[in-house]
Amino acid sequence: MAKPIRRSSSSNLRKNRRIRLRKNIRKIRKGIIHVQASFSNTIVTVTDVGGRVVAWASAGACGFKGRSKGTPFAAQTTTEDAIRPVVAQGMQRASVLIKGIGLGRDAALRAICRSGVRLNFIRDITPLPHNGCRPPKKRRT
Repeated sequence: MAKPIRRSSSSNLRKNRRIRLRKNIRKIRKGIIHVQASFSNTIVTVTDVGGRVVAWASAGACGFKGRSKGTPFAAQTTTEDAIRPVVAQGMQRASVLIKGIGLGRDAALRAICRSGVRLNFIRDITPLPHNGCRPPKKRRT
C-alpha cells in the first residue's frame, strides 16, 4: 500500500531555503604583487600573504596581440586590470616582486604606485646565471 503524501507547510520551505545566495568576498588587507615582464608578454599576479592567487592579468588576456604584448602600455593596462578588483576588496598594503628584463617593468611599477596601494618593498627577483651552463662547442667550417 502506498504511503500518503504529506503536505509541507510554508514554514518548512523557509527553513530549507538557502540563506546565503551571494559568494562572500574575502577582505584582503595585505598582499604580494608578482610582475613577470618578458620581451613578448607581461603577466601580473596578485596573491595574499599566504601565496593564494586572488587576481591575475596578462597582456594577451587584456586584448593585446603579437608584438604589442611586450610594450610598456600593455604592461600598464595589464597591471591596472589585475589590481582593480583587489583594491575593491580592500587591499591597502602590498609587496612587489618583479621578475624579468622586459620593457614593461617600469610601466607596471608606475601603474602600481598610481593605484593607491602602499608599497612595503620592491624586490627584483630576476634569475641571473653565475656563469651558468657550458656553451655548445664551436662550429667547424
